[in-house]
Amino acid sequence: MKLGKGSLRGFFLLVLSSFIMMETYAQNTGTTQSPASDGDRNYRIDTVFSVRPVREADKMFKISVWRRIDLREKYNLPFYGTGNIKDDGIIGNIYNAYVNENAFEVFADEQFTEPLSIADFQKNFWLAANGDSIFIKDLYYLDFMEEFSFDKHRSQILFDIKYIELVMPSETNSNAGQKTIGFIRYKDFYEYFKDHPDARWYNFQNTAKNLTYDQAFDLRLFRSVVRKYTNPDDALIVDMVDPNNPNQDVQAYLNSLQFEYDLLEWENSLWEW
Repeated sequence: MKLGKGSLRGFFLLVLSSFIMMETYAQNTGTTQSPASDGDRNYRIDTVFSVRPVREADKMFKISVWRRIDLREKYNLPFYGTGNIKDDGIIGNIYNAYVNENAFEVFADEQFTEPLSIADFQKNFWLAANGDSIFIKDLYYLDFMEEFSFDKHRSQILFDIKYIELVMPSETNSNAGQKTIGFIRYKDFYEYFKDHPDARWYNFQNTAKNLTYDQAFDLRLFRSVVRKYTNPDDALIVDMVDPNNPNQDVQAYLNSLQFEYDLLEWENSLWEW
């Protein structure tokens, strides 16, 4: 049977409308890699803390992890700085960036609702609980919180650092317990230091390969210990250890290692299907 001109025209209009509908659907249902044509306004995405934000809808798995970098450890010495003073290390550079250049905001709380003035930051930074002044080299802890997640579209494990916490160790704080100096959005930290090559991760074996802090964090050139992960009580790992355990700190460290192994095992099991 031959199609008349009217029928043929209707057929092509039907095909064309179907194509347009398919194309529109493809454009409006984007992913993190290929955003929708009308943007991601209808999807939750962290553009405040994350350097490389991923849509929440694209995360198949997510857990928050709180880590601590001890700058005194051999692996972390490139962040600690040089000489006896260590004022050219990561802690000293963060201090100078805020106090001398007001390069980013510092907050008093991890909810980021209480901005910290420069005067209050300096007081937190330099004074121990008994009023004694301290040295930069005695601020050897750098804490941060990150999200460990799996992006189902890229089939990739992601380490998405949210914020950095400057901490005064208990020993430095006159043994009165550790003290929080301030919280900094990781995105602010990252964006500032990627444009400041004088603030360096030092490669002491090959100074031609010193890196900026953003590069060092991207490559995860640090050793850290997990202090907390998402749990119903919002408790530190050490607080979840039996208080009657004579080696509570050692057991907490072993438990943090076990958590790391569990994450690794979870990642490996993804590819066994």
